[in-house]
Amino acid sequence: MIPLFAYRDNSCEPRKCSVLKMKRFGMIKILTRIADIPKSSLLLDPTAEQALSPADRGTPSITVLDCSWEVLDTSVVRSRRRRRALPFLLAANPLHFGRPYQLSSIEAFAAALFILGEEEQAQKILALYTWGCRFLELNAEPLSLYAKAKDSTEIVTIQSGYL
Repeated sequence: MIPLFAYRDNSCEPRKCSVLKMKRFGMIKILTRIADIPKSSLLLDPTAEQALSPADRGTPSITVLDCSWEVLDTSVVRSRRRRRALPFLLAANPLHFGRPYQLSSIEAFAAALFILGEEEQAQKILALYTWGCRFLELNAEPLSLYAKAKDSTEIVTIQSGYL
């Protein structure tokens, strides 16, 4: 199991926050300062230049940014060494169902875990929501291909087939 972290700034509605639900079930540690993100953690960042790929297997932890991007100090985030963007995937959460790149934090974690070969952990966290299994069903083909890619360049090539 890969340890999961989330930087959270309390900008989302607590009743709908997937990170808070994961915390209630002991699946994640919430951080309130970006400086607290472990330096070795792989940071999921949609502005990263490199795509997450199986070449990132062996990462000691994964961190998501569960916050408002309008107020986030992106210069601090961009100073992190291990930033990766998720490839093209469709959201299954009720708020953004079927929209590309509009994943909830729990979907982002699940996608990263699946690509990194931790399918069982991905399924476990998605089981917190009735719609969770739908995320894997909706993205079964691309996730399977991404998980077999050798590196970020191949991920981008696979992704281009969906755009």
